[in-house]
Amino acid sequence: MFEVLNHFNLDGQAISCERYGNGHINETYLVVTDVCHQYILQKINNHIFKDVPALMRNIASVTGYLYEQIRDPRRVLTLVKTNDGQDFLLHDSEYFRVYEFVTDSICLDRVESREDFYNSAVAFGQFQNQLTLFPAATLSETIPQFHDTPNRYNNFKIALKNDVMGRAASVQQEIDFVLAREADAAVMMDLLKKGELPLRVTHNDTKLNNVMLDQVTREPLCVIDLDTVMPGLAANDFGDSIRFGASTAAEDELNLNKVTMSLDLFKAYTEGFLGACGKNLSALEIETLPMGAKLMTLECGVRFLTDYLEGDTYFRIHRDHHNLDRCRTQFKLVADMENKWSDMMKIVTSFR
Repeated sequence: MFEVLNHFNLDGQAISCERYGNGHINETYLVVTDVCHQYILQKINNHIFKDVPALMRNIASVTGYLYEQIRDPRRVLTLVKTNDGQDFLLHDSEYFRVYEFVTDSICLDRVESREDFYNSAVAFGQFQNQLTLFPAATLSETIPQFHDTPNRYNNFKIALKNDVMGRAASVQQEIDFVLAREADAAVMMDLLKKGELPLRVTHNDTKLNNVMLDQVTREPLCVIDLDTVMPGLAANDFGDSIRFGASTAAEDELNLNKVTMSLDLFKAYTEGFLGACGKNLSALEIETLPMGAKLMTLECGVRFLTDYLEGDTYFRIHRDHHNLDRCRTQFKLVADMENKWSDMMKIVTSFR
């Protein structure tokens, strides 16, 4: 990695480069130079991301736009140029990038308090707010049809028809759950096609651990992991946060009695998110936030079930039937959201 680092315009000479974090897609390293300057080096997974130059154009455009507004390296990811002025390095058929390290910061894998979840909502809301005027259509789709729920349904139906592992007969209850909600799958995409919902710059992976918080105050600093920044719907970003952060159990919890959606956490996130960007969202965008939560959770469950039917080829598993367990937690969350729908709608519409 030191040979790679020699191609970047660092402050000082790199003296250490150690694996960092627990990401599953890219390889991430913490770099320290002889003048105590810290950086993040990443080897980008070009098997998942097929067009790395387009991905990096997205990141450079968005972070450059944000930096013009903020000019604080703790509050926006800052790319470090290569020695020849590029935003990334292609070296021996592998792609690398370097970011300034966000000093005195932490990120959380699980919600530790209502305030932490609220602050993550503020971070993603600020991200949305700051990019309100950015021309979303100029960005590339780094993973085509990533949150196209009808397309996820089509993939599920193909997997169900092929049933290559002979597993369909044993998961009929889950299959019925998916098919019973097929009419909901296209709701958001149809509103977008009709022009009733605007295309916005979206993060598309709004988990709590993609927000950097100040180590002392826990105030939100910046949003990280921008590989999936592309055109999308604000409700999808909101919804994926609720799916991940407002659940009362782990994503692969075996005891489904533990799996619910916390209305208190839903309210906290709504307050933080809309407090930061609500004034720039339309009334319909705000009204459809609960649908975003439901569809992002349903879509995730469909993806887990599809992968289970296909033989667990996409998501990494750590035990037998892991993807089936994951899909069941998502479907339990969807059912709980449906039971709490009127309360969710009251919460979001109070901000209109």
